[in-house]
Amino acid sequence: MTRAIIIGAPRSGSGKTSVTIGILRALARRGLKVRGAKSGPDYIDPGFHTAATGLSGVNLDSWAMPPALLNALAGDATEDADFVFLESAMGLFDGIPAAPGRTGSAADLARLYGLPVLLVLDVSGQSTTAAAVAKGFATYDPDARMAGVVLNRLGSERHRRLCSDAIEAIGLPVVGAILRDPSLNLPERHLGLVQAGEYENLMAHLDRLADMVERSLDLDAIMALAAPLTPASGSFSDALPPPGQRIALAEDAAFTFLYPHVAAHWRKAGAEIVPFSPLADEAPSHDCDVCWLPGGYPELHAGRLAAAAHFRAGMEAFSATRPVHGECGGFMALGEALEDASGETHKMLGLLGHSTSFAKRKMNLGYREARLRADCPLGAQGTQIRGHEFHYAQMIATGNDEPLADLADGQGNPLGASGYRRGHVSGTFFHAIARGE
Repeated sequence: MTRAIIIGAPRSGSGKTSVTIGILRALARRGLKVRGAKSGPDYIDPGFHTAATGLSGVNLDSWAMPPALLNALAGDATEDADFVFLESAMGLFDGIPAAPGRTGSAADLARLYGLPVLLVLDVSGQSTTAAAVAKGFATYDPDARMAGVVLNRLGSERHRRLCSDAIEAIGLPVVGAILRDPSLNLPERHLGLVQAGEYENLMAHLDRLADMVERSLDLDAIMALAAPLTPASGSFSDALPPPGQRIALAEDAAFTFLYPHVAAHWRKAGAEIVPFSPLADEAPSHDCDVCWLPGGYPELHAGRLAAAAHFRAGMEAFSATRPVHGECGGFMALGEALEDASGETHKMLGLLGHSTSFAKRKMNLGYREARLRADCPLGAQGTQIRGHEFHYAQMIATGNDEPLADLADGQGNPLGASGYRRGHVSGTFFHAIARGE
């Protein structure tokens, strides 16, 4: 039976990602079958989980995924796995105001599946006060049970002793103590961590994290804290269906953000994914029946995309007869132009009429609920889609294309028309996660 534990923290930046990756890699090196999962809509961390374990990572999102789909994905996560380590997004209880159990927080999953929590505390700048923080977590919600604590960013052995003694005095075991070491930090950029696929020496870094975990954590004690993961039976009926039988998928350093569960379901449903690289000036294969441009970092590669004549011509020809959809970075590439961070404007595909700028940065972040105004690769007209938006680019020209969807935030507040469509081409700034109920 697969056992699982949630790795949570009071806030982002506490070190839970490094701890999670280190544990995953250390246990995989021991020969155990371990899988990483991520609460909420983060699409970068599952790539590190996959690299560390050899088993695909997965998002489990209590807001965006209907309960039946959430259970189905949690059930799949237990296949061929001895342990599942579920990393919290942000702070453990952080979500949005919503119906009970549907906030998007990792605490929802702790309650739903009865999973214990391993609490990672950044104790830099404090000592025995860490016990007050731990006690707050232990008593805040009796249905989200704290099972143990890992102390992170300790300055000395004395520092460890002060924190550890105070926390264990309130009845919580301290199962790890990590000294401050900036060399273990994972590099970041504007959307979070630099992606796993961009590291030249990724496995060496993962092994350094695993070495740190072996030195600093009691892995046997952590495995003993884990509880059986036995989700109720689920259904994939609300998963995003394949947009076609053969899907041309842009896949390179500019186009990377496709949720693992989305691609996995497309394949499970019998679709074939045919990757191509716009940065290598490749066009979508002519024998595919739909093209998908996922999110990513086109703003970092705008000059190369603008110069990719074969890619441009291939996209024009493909879109004349078959559907093309772009999400976030893919949506930006479908427009007329993209202004990069230095203020230089680059010509994009021009299959939609909008233009975007990364020079005038403004963060757009949050859950989104969309009702489609027309058929497109996301679904039929009237379909409700739940997803997430996170970008710094701004629209600087809107063009004259038809809106694709009516958009609301995670609490149902209307945000107006969103996305565009023209002929067979459509695009949105939000990333689709699942169909709404």
